[in-house]
Amino acid sequence: MNTQAISRPGRAIADRRVALSPRAFWTLTLAALLVLTQALQAMARPESFADLADKFSPSVVNITTSTMVAGREQGSPIVPEGSPFEDFFKEFQDRNRGDRAPRRSSALGSGFVISEDGYIVTNNHVIAGADEISVEFFNGSTLDAKLIGTDEKTDIALLKVEADAPLPFVNFGDSDVARVGDWVVAMGNPLGQGFSVSAGIVSARNRALSGTYDDYIQTDAAINRGNSGGPLFNLDGEVIGVNTAILSPNGGSIGIGFSMASNVVKGVVDQLKEFGETRRGWLGVRIQDVTEDMADAMGLPDAAGALVSDVPEGPAMDAGMKAGDVITNFDGVDVADTRGLVRQVGATQVGKTVRVTVWRDGKTETLKITLGRREEAEAEAVPAAQPGAETPMEKDLMGMSLSSITPELAEQLGLDAGASGLVVRDVDQASEAYEKGLRAGDLITEAGQQTVESITDLEDRVAEAKDAGRKSILLLIRREGEPRFVALPIPE
Repeated sequence: MNTQAISRPGRAIADRRVALSPRAFWTLTLAALLVLTQALQAMARPESFADLADKFSPSVVNITTSTMVAGREQGSPIVPEGSPFEDFFKEFQDRNRGDRAPRRSSALGSGFVISEDGYIVTNNHVIAGADEISVEFFNGSTLDAKLIGTDEKTDIALLKVEADAPLPFVNFGDSDVARVGDWVVAMGNPLGQGFSVSAGIVSARNRALSGTYDDYIQTDAAINRGNSGGPLFNLDGEVIGVNTAILSPNGGSIGIGFSMASNVVKGVVDQLKEFGETRRGWLGVRIQDVTEDMADAMGLPDAAGALVSDVPEGPAMDAGMKAGDVITNFDGVDVADTRGLVRQVGATQVGKTVRVTVWRDGKTETLKITLGRREEAEAEAVPAAQPGAETPMEKDLMGMSLSSITPELAEQLGLDAGASGLVVRDVDQASEAYEKGLRAGDLITEAGQQTVESITDLEDRVAEAKDAGRKSILLLIRREGEPRFVALPIPE
C-alpha cells in the first residue's frame, strides 16, 4: 500500500512531464544556449591587460630627438622713418636679438625593439631631420641610436642601438588575420607623460590616408601625440601595427587612430636593414580603376582589375603591354583595383620575372615581365605625345564640341609637334562627358582602344561599338600630357 501510494504521484508527475515536454524542452534549451553565449562572451573579453603590459612593456621605448634650428630672422618693422613708434620697435628688436642665434629643438615619440641586438622601429616623422636620437627604455636607462634608414612613403624608420646585453624584443604578427572587433593594445609615450597603455578594438581595416602604399588599421584605442612609432599589439602579444596618425579636430584622441599594418612594415624593415633604403618593384605603367561602364565598353565580365592608361619606356613596354590593357592577375594573384596592384608590385622583388595576365581585345593574354626598381624610375620623364596629322574638322558629339588639331590649337594647348587626336573645344555642362570630368582643352587620342586622328575615326569607332551591342565607348583622354580613360554612353 505504501509503495503504491508513493509510486502513484511519481507516475502522475511523469505523465504531466510528458504532456509539457515540447515547450519545456525548447525553453530549457534556449536558456542553456543563452547562458553558454554569455559565458563565451565573458571568456572572449579579457579581465585585464596587465599580463600583456608586464611582459612586453620592456620592449617599448621612448624616443627623444634633438635638432639644431636656425634662429628667427628679425627684419625691420614697417613704420615710417621718424614715426613715434620707431624707438619702440628698435628697443623691442634689441631685447629679442638673442632669438637670431641657432638653437636646439627637441621632439618626443615612441618605438619598439624588434631584435635582441638592438634594432628599433619607429615613425619617420618622429626622427626626421634629427641630429641626435636618444632611446629611453622602460627601466629608465638611455642609449644613443643610429639611424639605419627611412621610408617616407610608409612613414617608417629603423634605428639601431648598441647594448651590453641582449635586449627584450617583440615580434611582428600577421596583420591580415586581424578582424574588425578584435581587441588591440597600444603602448607608447603619449604627450611626453612617460610609458602608457591603452586598449580598444580594430575599428576598420585597409584604410588609406594619402600614401601610395597605405594599409592602415583603424582603432579606437587612445593614440595621442607622442604615441607615434609605438606598437599596436594583438592579445597574443604580436605587433600588428605601428601607431602613426590620428583623426582629430583638437589634436587629442577622439577614438580614431591609425596604425600602419605590420605586413607592410615587415617588408620595409627588412629592406632598410639589408640595404639602408627601400627597393620596390616597378612595372612601368600608368593605371586607373575599371568602372562598370568601362567594363561594358571593353566587354569585361566584371568591373575589376587595373586599366593601363599609358605605357612609357620600361619593363611593361619591353614585354609588350599596351595602353588599354586591363591587368587582371599579377604574379598569380587576382587584381581587384589599382591600389591593390600598386602595393603588390611594390612588395615584389626587383628583378623578378612575373606573369601578368591582361584583358585585350576581348580575350586574355599572359605577359612575362621582369620588374625594375621604382626608386630609380620615379624621376624619369614620361613622353606623352603621339605622332600624326589631319585635316581640320569640327563636330558636336556625345556632349562635346570636337576639332582636329590645328597648328594654332597645338600652340595654345602646348602640344608637341606631331601630336594627334581630337581637341575638346567645349563640353555641354548638362552632358555625361562634363559629369565625368572632360573639359575644354582635353585631347582624345583613342576610342574603343584604337587610335583616332579625325572626327571620322571617332564616328567609325562609335558605330563599331554600337554594332557590337556596347552601351558605352572607352576614350583615352590626355590633359597636360597625363592620360586617363573615360567611358561615355553611345548616343542612340
